Amino acid sequence: MRIAAYRRSLNAVVFAMFACSRSTDSMACSRVLWNDNKLAVVVGRTMDWPESTQPVLTVFPRGLQRNGGIVGGEVLFRANPAQWTSKYGSLVTTIYGIGTADGLNEKGLAGHMLYLNATDFGSRDESKPGVHAGLWLQYLLDNAATVTEALQLQGGFQLVMAEAHGRKATVHLAIEDASGDSAIFEFIGGSLRLHHGREFRIMTNDPTYDEQLKLLSKQDFSRPTSDTPLPGNVNPRDRFQRAAYFSALLPEPKNEREAIAAVLAIVRNVSVPFGAPYKDFGIYNTEYRTAINLTDRRYFFELTTSPNVIWADLSRFELDAGSPVLTLDPDQIELSGNVTEEFRAEKKAPF
Repeated sequence: MRIAAYRRSLNAVVFAMFACSRSTDSMACSRVLWNDNKLAVVVGRTMDWPESTQPVLTVFPRGLQRNGGIVGGEVLFRANPAQWTSKYGSLVTTIYGIGTADGLNEKGLAGHMLYLNATDFGSRDESKPGVHAGLWLQYLLDNAATVTEALQLQGGFQLVMAEAHGRKATVHLAIEDASGDSAIFEFIGGSLRLHHGREFRIMTNDPTYDEQLKLLSKQDFSRPTSDTPLPGNVNPRDRFQRAAYFSALLPEPKNEREAIAAVLAIVRNVSVPFGAPYKDFGIYNTEYRTAINLTDRRYFFELTTSPNVIWADLSRFELDAGSPVLTLDPDQIELSGNVTEEFRAEKKAPF
């Protein structure tokens, strides 16, 4: 029974993704969405990078004013930057203090920015409001309640390449909402390639998403056993296929604890161990992992150099306009469990 159910599940995922849909490997990150259990929509990701991205857990209230042309307090471009006031509060992990890599908003929309070497946003079109790549996810969390709303917003602005610590923000984006809807955005050759639907659950890095689906379709995972040969290295192709294989085997969770544990088990399986080599890029081990319960608006965070998982409940924060921005540095070894009360007010937003 279980094997038959597994085969139906994986075949449906592969067929649906393949039907809807520069082969260069890259580094960094995996995302796994579990939206077909009966308890909650949950998602997990890894952040893999050769140095600390200086992650800070941050609560943004509604009513914050933002400028899509400013990076770290410096003006990246002056011609027609997008300017907006946030409609929704959010709980996110910031990156280098200039943008958002991961998080969710109060309506249950969540997203994850991952590296994609093939990314090309195209030449600047000053007739469109510009948003630098580090604020891409935050723009959608600030303004959209669902994946559908985010898709409607995407065509109204242009992404502009940004840079931090000597590396360009060549990124793609996965989003999902509390209904289980999902979308993956990639910009290749200046044009958007969109994959929209509940079936798009797995994302890693290069090659591009349509090529990842073709590679996955060549695998035969129809008879899962402990002897099933699985791609086992740290490159994005192998991680994509392992995540697809194991996510289709997850048992129905009885409670949130089991659901979050299940997603974290998979993202740990596709994490990059310390010291793992990667082409000429060097070492890029997993820095942290996150898991999100979109149904109940809880955010879980695991720093790989810490022995503890921590979490916060977005519904317990004050998100009214005028409320302070709250932050928590997760690099504190004494942190453990529910850290909702550990966040502290900041004088101003980081961006």
